Amino acid sequence: MATVARAAAVAPPAPASARRTFANALIITRREVRDSLRDWRILVPIVLLTFLFPALAQFVAGQFMAWLTGFGASIIGGRTIPFLLMIVGFFPISISLVIALETFVGEKERRSLEPLLSTPLTNTELYIGKTLAAMIPPLVSSYGGMLVYLTSLVFGNLAWRPQPMLIIQIMLLTTVQALVMVTGAVVVSSQTTSTRAANLLASFIIIPMALLIQGESAIMFLAPDADSPNGIGALWAIIAGMIVVVILLLRLGNSVFNREEILGRTIDQINLKGSLAKIGRYVLAVDDAGTRARSLREWYVRGIPLSLRRLRSPAMIAVLVFIVAFVAGIVLGQSPDWRLPALQSDTARLDPMTMSRNLDLFQTVGPVWILLQNGRILLAATMLSIFTFGVAALILTPLVYFVIGFVLSQLVVTGYNPAFMIPAIFTHGIVEIPVIVIATAMALRLGSVITRPPRGMTVGHAWVIALGDTIKLWIGVIVPGLLLAALIETYVTPLVVRLFLGG
Repeated sequence: MATVARAAAVAPPAPASARRTFANALIITRREVRDSLRDWRILVPIVLLTFLFPALAQFVAGQFMAWLTGFGASIIGGRTIPFLLMIVGFFPISISLVIALETFVGEKERRSLEPLLSTPLTNTELYIGKTLAAMIPPLVSSYGGMLVYLTSLVFGNLAWRPQPMLIIQIMLLTTVQALVMVTGAVVVSSQTTSTRAANLLASFIIIPMALLIQGESAIMFLAPDADSPNGIGALWAIIAGMIVVVILLLRLGNSVFNREEILGRTIDQINLKGSLAKIGRYVLAVDDAGTRARSLREWYVRGIPLSLRRLRSPAMIAVLVFIVAFVAGIVLGQSPDWRLPALQSDTARLDPMTMSRNLDLFQTVGPVWILLQNGRILLAATMLSIFTFGVAALILTPLVYFVIGFVLSQLVVTGYNPAFMIPAIFTHGIVEIPVIVIATAMALRLGSVITRPPRGMTVGHAWVIALGDTIKLWIGVIVPGLLLAALIETYVTPLVVRLFLGG
């Protein structure tokens, strides 16, 4: 407790400009980098991975190319080279994970953290300084290893002549992968109580990154634009996505970083009963203080509107993303390369009488099937959003509107009147579309609230409130709304479409 009191006695510095914040953060960075380079256990692996591993990769590339050329598959061998270049860059940055995991919890165990936290530096300056220190040495080693390997490829026996933009892409991939690993590891280090626990939690960082590298390697082998002078399009999308993840992790780390808690926390215990009681309190809450509803009517009249009001900003983002997805579907549908052969060859399927008979399919599958189908997608988006900072909600649910826009565009291009889609969509969509917007906004808030909790709230408390609102809205709005929409889609929508088609 004395340690916490001494740390708390340090008055928080006044807010500084961005330039001064970065300058103060570099003080920590220089200290950490200097200490890292003095440790031979860190320096030796960096040197070995910088010079020896590229030579090994160059030998493997040469042997693999020669073996594949004997079978007439030189193209496959050629596409192996950029993959090995990416691996040469990835292995040194894996060291950054070890360094980053010890940024806070390692110093705490060595009892050198208290003097550092007692300095007149802000939490943001400490956090940025530690993050940069964990990233710079491995990243410099990664660039050095890639340069050595690239030099041996260009001027060696293989005489590889890659597209310059592909090299830039691989360099950027290496950089953003290092940023993701470091920012994630620093968050883990600041929230764990021992190095052992931090190393165990590191699997949640290294496993997704390993899977991502496998996906990137498949793209390098199979991408139709692998030889494009503009680089591989899918890799640009991955780079952009990881930059977003880095920003979210930085915000999360800065939000949860608290010097007093780091010094005072000795062991983490899970109070399952207390946590469930707290979540249940906010499921039944009718005001910001967490007052429980006294009746079902009060819960609907006061509690549900309270949770809906907290979704204003996420709902606006969700609606905007839906509109963008719908427009993107229309634009893509205009491209000749994406025409649907079925709409061009089978005109009978769009005959009004045939379409009218096909509407019986909705009554065949029944409302339960439609309810489960829609609910499964929204539930998956909600669960995945917890681990993706809400990004999953903005990927899974907008796909429906992208498909609608694509089909609408295809109907127009092939000469059919798409007017029948209005009653086919909006008859039950009057209920279903608002419900999907609410579910998407709710999932977005649940995943992103940890990156920027409301003023005066801890991250844990803000997330518990968001989880309580999520359960409340699923019980009170989402499930009843999806059931009503499924009943309308099964029994009312076919009748309205038949009347519209004159059948």
